[in-house]
Amino acid sequence: MVARQRASLVEESDGRDVVIALEGVTKRFGARVVLAPTSLEVASGAALALVGPSGSGKSTLLRIVVGLVTPDEGTVVVAGVQLTPATATAVRRHVGYVIQEGGLFPHLTARDNVTLLARHLGWSGARLHDRVEALASLVRVETALLARFPSQLSGGERQRVGIMRALMLDPPVLLLDEPLGALDPMVRTQLRRDLKRIFSELRKTVVVVTHDIAEAAHLGDEIAVMRDGHIVQRGNLRVLSEAPAEAFVREFVDAHEAPCA
Repeated sequence: MVARQRASLVEESDGRDVVIALEGVTKRFGARVVLAPTSLEVASGAALALVGPSGSGKSTLLRIVVGLVTPDEGTVVVAGVQLTPATATAVRRHVGYVIQEGGLFPHLTARDNVTLLARHLGWSGARLHDRVEALASLVRVETALLARFPSQLSGGERQRVGIMRALMLDPPVLLLDEPLGALDPMVRTQLRRDLKRIFSELRKTVVVVTHDIAEAAHLGDEIAVMRDGHIVQRGNLRVLSEAPAEAFVREFVDAHEAPCA
């Protein structure tokens, strides 16, 4: 039986159910503490941006939520299910996961990348076609491009296909790890705007990792600043700018450009 979250975690944030909940989660690699004891909640339909320098624990936290990294301590609850080895597969079907360059399988066409898990689950041809058409329109990909292999696509096209794949099963949770980091500035700006539109239209629960505070302010309802495995402050950009919790937050914000319109 799938383990359900503990009652202490079935709370609401601003009237919305908590969809992602971490409590006392830690992770070490050897002697190195990558994630200090961390508790975090993300409400249904909210978009949270994780920012911080390289090695601050952002990507590790995201991989813990999707079940790719097992925490040493603490509990993780996603969409009402406590993440354990026994529930990891079920949890992943509730989560769309996007990484740099889309993380596509090079030996599959873009369409086969997008539909891989749905085909494994036995979706009909008609259902697959309709879902792919809807997603291609959503992320602004020409359906003719889906017959190509990843090596035949531009960086921006691969990332859009990766977003389609993450959304194929219509998961309630979307996790994005530096989704714009490998793109040139013009493509990055276009895709950032499209991601903001997609978040608004779909109202998924979103966590996006980025190094860029301006990008975080554009994509996230809130920003969580991380340093040395700790979340040192959470709030919107105005709060981080005007009332930084520590000198590091002020320095990090000041080092980046103003948020995008």
